[in-house]
Amino acid sequence: MYLPRQFNDDSGVHALDLIRTYPFASLISVDDAGLPYVTHLPLHLEERGDQLVLLGHVAKPNPHWRYLAARPKAVATFLGPHAYLSPKVYPDLARVPTWNYLAVHCTVQASLIEDPQAKDRLLKKLIGDHEPPYAEQWRGLGEEFAHKMLAGIVAFELQVTDLQCKLKLNQHRTESHAAMKAMYAAGTPDEQALAGWMERLGMGGAADPRKEA
Repeated sequence: MYLPRQFNDDSGVHALDLIRTYPFASLISVDDAGLPYVTHLPLHLEERGDQLVLLGHVAKPNPHWRYLAARPKAVATFLGPHAYLSPKVYPDLARVPTWNYLAVHCTVQASLIEDPQAKDRLLKKLIGDHEPPYAEQWRGLGEEFAHKMLAGIVAFELQVTDLQCKLKLNQHRTESHAAMKAMYAAGTPDEQALAGWMERLGMGGAADPRKEA
């Protein structure tokens, strides 16, 4: 993605937090016609030493798993909070509106998971992310039902080979930060989340160390 240096976060910490907080991803592959093919789905993040791995699954009728098998290199994107920014946050009128957002792009190498027990473990990890009490209900549905459900999905592991994290929060426009933060703090849930990220990054007043040189 387009990544100006003032918005580029290469610490790794913020990217992992965004993935875990906003796990509903866009998985992008190339289909048989050479066009982008996108599936929207939740992904589970694992840290295995220095390696980052994303786990997920699609319904068997979804051809995406076939594209992953044929062309394992793909991209998974995660979008955090985002919101419009009015030019009225600036002290002068010669300004234009913009849109602020937080995003993570992962280049991945895919491998399919065929073993039913491995697929079951993957599902339990996703359940653990979103509704841990459901794990008991899943176990209580019986082996026959579980095997039927597992047969209807194709699971996969996505090894992250490259990661980009973009925190677009008007870092280089320090004169806007105080008004911007106040406006976002009083706004929608997404705007309030962006105000929280401004606080996290130390973007509260007129002086900011991120000012573009």
